[in-house]
Amino acid sequence: MPWEHFKITGIAVAQILLLAALGYWLVRRRFLASAGVEAISSLVMDVTLPALIFCQLIRDFSFRAFSDWWIFPLLSILVTLIGLWVGFLLAFFIQGEQHKLQFISLVAFQNSGYLPLALVAALLAPESLSTMFIYIFLFLAGFNLVMFSVGVHILNFHKEKKFAWLNLLSTPVVVTLVSLLVIFFGLHKFVPDAVIKPLFMLGESTLPLAMLVVGAGLAQVSLKHIDKKAISMLILAKMFVLPAIGLALVIIFKVPRLIGLLIIIQLAMPSAVTLSTILRSYKKEDLLVSQGILLTHLSGIITIPLFLILYFSRIMLK
Repeated sequence: MPWEHFKITGIAVAQILLLAALGYWLVRRRFLASAGVEAISSLVMDVTLPALIFCQLIRDFSFRAFSDWWIFPLLSILVTLIGLWVGFLLAFFIQGEQHKLQFISLVAFQNSGYLPLALVAALLAPESLSTMFIYIFLFLAGFNLVMFSVGVHILNFHKEKKFAWLNLLSTPVVVTLVSLLVIFFGLHKFVPDAVIKPLFMLGESTLPLAMLVVGAGLAQVSLKHIDKKAISMLILAKMFVLPAIGLALVIIFKVPRLIGLLIIIQLAMPSAVTLSTILRSYKKEDLLVSQGILLTHLSGIITIPLFLILYFSRIMLK
């Protein structure tokens, strides 16, 4: 079982890193210019990601299917708050305002979709898998609201700039709210497959495009000047402290098996790849984000299976 966990996680992370490597290569070989990278970033934020959110909610979410559906968006907010708390505490040791803000974002926001879905698909039996997929999609509904509101605000923050509530209404947030309203009023039943299928195909391009942007960002950042202190603290906080907190909470509160697994997986995930996309779409300097995304994913090859083994060992002992 331990070897299977390492193998499953390693393959999933390796696939993501290969996409980032392609983006890196395209920029280094000058097939992709800076303007092209900016265009792809805008495409992901304003087109492909909203399409993915809309299609996933329309296809997989129902207010009647789970009476406790509201728990999972709240759970996503709780997971983010834990990450923000840890990030703010450790940001005290980081120099520079923008470095601090990017560090906090890297700690607070995780790769909450692709890796969790890949992991549970490989770990769970079919009868548990369908339920777990619903849990993850409900979790993502809340996470996307926080990620593309609070996350965007943190990365785009200036001391001299007042908080504008309209800044919270990024395209992904608006699409999430509209999608939930469409489902609530039953209007999704009138959306034809001829519309859903091409939109879903478009949405599925989000992760590859986002990872190309990450790799392209790395190609434009000198890795010779890695902030070793910040990255070391990031790996400690993101890949060890957060999943350890999750494991403790699951044990203390005796959380049900599948929900406990969701909490552990989400808190054990590396930093969100879309942070780089957000940063570029708002034309902010990438001081730490691309480095943090790459190195937390590399660290995850070891740390994610480690905490999964600890969690499943705990279940077996019951």
